[in-house]
Amino acid sequence: MPQISIIDTISDPGKDTRPNEDRLGYNSHAAFVIDGATGLGDRQFMDGFGSDAAWIAEFAALRFAERLDSSSDPKAVLRAVSEEGRDAFLATAGEQPRYTWPLCSLTALQATSSGFRWFGLGDSCMYIMHDDGQSDFVIPIPGAYEWEQHRAAEHIARVGGIGAAGVANDDPQTLEDLRRGRALQNTSGGSTWTFGIVPEAADYLAMVDVPVYGGGATALLCSDGLADLVALYKLYTPATLIQHAATTGLKSLVSELRHMEREVDPDGLKYPRYKQSDDTTAILLRLEA
Repeated sequence: MPQISIIDTISDPGKDTRPNEDRLGYNSHAAFVIDGATGLGDRQFMDGFGSDAAWIAEFAALRFAERLDSSSDPKAVLRAVSEEGRDAFLATAGEQPRYTWPLCSLTALQATSSGFRWFGLGDSCMYIMHDDGQSDFVIPIPGAYEWEQHRAAEHIARVGGIGAAGVANDDPQTLEDLRRGRALQNTSGGSTWTFGIVPEAADYLAMVDVPVYGGGATALLCSDGLADLVALYKLYTPATLIQHAATTGLKSLVSELRHMEREVDPDGLKYPRYKQSDDTTAILLRLEA
């Protein structure tokens, strides 16, 4: 029976004064990272979690940990949890503009009776290094990081930096642009599918079998925060990122990330992004065939 084992985990808020909107979870058959998308509404609807994004991430994490086992159909699990989330949100919030609906990215790995399966939605990803030296990277939306850097660069050029608040949606024009894009998510008119309160998103779940070469592999599930070390700052390749995580731990990678964000380029002038520091969550795990 294929097995996964957890080597290390971390979840670090991007800013102490803001809620951590990421979550992680695992059981004996699955592991996952959830990245709640920062809300774009004028108010919070779900109390007790710091934000609606943190609420949907927590809501999903608890249920995924309970329901993902070796025989689970990920699409069925995601659809059911999304339906429950929709009912809970609408019961409290009522009808609201789509840009206020809570949603998140997901990256997950499942050990089944026949092997390993990765699945995800949004822009969280998986890096993997096989025992024979091969490495790979998988993300639900190819090119997502490059596209966000492009849009963030437009914001930076217009306002001269990320801004004093440390988050781009403090700027009215950028907020309007972000709201327009958010409202198109999880619709037939958009190109981005994420996990939230739209059960139909389960039909667009990215899912691939994950063979292992050389007898086993080491994988890293992470939110886009940690992926910036590869995609934005270019400090690592998929292989060297995993090697570093395995030898020195995830905490050292987050420290390096925060150094780049807060000391090397706090205003996003060299490395364009929407936030000075993003929530960062990752699971380092071992796959044994």
